[in-house]
Amino acid sequence: MAADIAEQPEGFARLLEPASTAAIAQVAAVVAERGPKHVVFTARGTSDHAALYAAYLTEIRLGLPAGLASPSTITVFGARPDLSQALVVGVSQSGGSPDLTEVLRVAREAGALTLAVTNAPDSPLSNAAELAVDVAAGHERAVAATKTYTAELLALLMLVEGIRAGDGALPAQERAALEALPELAGRTLADPTPGQLASRYRFADRMVTTGRGYAYPTAREAALKLMETSYLPALAFSGADLLHGPLAMTDPDVPVLAVVGGGAGGAAMRDVVAKVAERGADLVVVGPGEVAGTAAQLPVPEVDERYAPLLDILPVQRLALALALARGEDPDAPRGLHKVTATL
Repeated sequence: MAADIAEQPEGFARLLEPASTAAIAQVAAVVAERGPKHVVFTARGTSDHAALYAAYLTEIRLGLPAGLASPSTITVFGARPDLSQALVVGVSQSGGSPDLTEVLRVAREAGALTLAVTNAPDSPLSNAAELAVDVAAGHERAVAATKTYTAELLALLMLVEGIRAGDGALPAQERAALEALPELAGRTLADPTPGQLASRYRFADRMVTTGRGYAYPTAREAALKLMETSYLPALAFSGADLLHGPLAMTDPDVPVLAVVGGGAGGAAMRDVVAKVAERGADLVVVGPGEVAGTAAQLPVPEVDERYAPLLDILPVQRLALALALARGEDPDAPRGLHKVTATL
């Protein structure tokens, strides 16, 4: 897991190489030309959080309605929704889950434009789709997904921005901003804070993670990483939903990990963080700036909030790794889990 985490700056650089950039641009140009009326994402686990990020991008940057499919409506209940005007995107590191493959197969039969985003270009999911994007993360050693997650995020970001451009090509300003990511990721991974914080939560019974907008998928992925590596029950809420009831369970015995960046999403989290602090919760913030009432901070460089999820998750991955080791667990082999989970 440590080796996979450390490779993420290199993974960003690889996706930004001309060959990968051109391949994603070609797919984006086809999507732009076909002009879907809405976008449906289908994914499981960590990839579901990458898909959620892409759904935010799609609605905010493309102005298209977007949502996450429930594969069981098709695979278990036999539903055949009208997807004839949709782009249906399957996101999966392995591309090996039968239910996601079936969703894309059914969607393609219904006339949808289908796209697979995977780390396995020869997988069943890629073969079922009309179009495919290889996130080019390389072999991932640990069961817990880290470098494949951030590679999915960057590939989906490049795809959406290419569709927005119309011809698939990233605008020069966008390209220049993305090219800074490998160095920023390396700087983020070099910070020692995650390891120092691990002892703080060694005996925690549960945790809450929260964020809004582009940061909400990060909060969900953070909760998953903590649960699958440290077996620490973690509940993820959007900042808005946290105020609608779950806030009541936060207190000094329930640590809260809040993702608070810049932009509109970060501004919307300020009131949430203030209310959590009022309850005396042990509050740790992931973000570039200081936030009042916090006990500690996992610092990240300040970037456009669209890019922040690619950096915000990095210290959280390292925290999950360090916490698992501090609790005497093996993060490379979580009990009961396998690298490829085949859901039907």
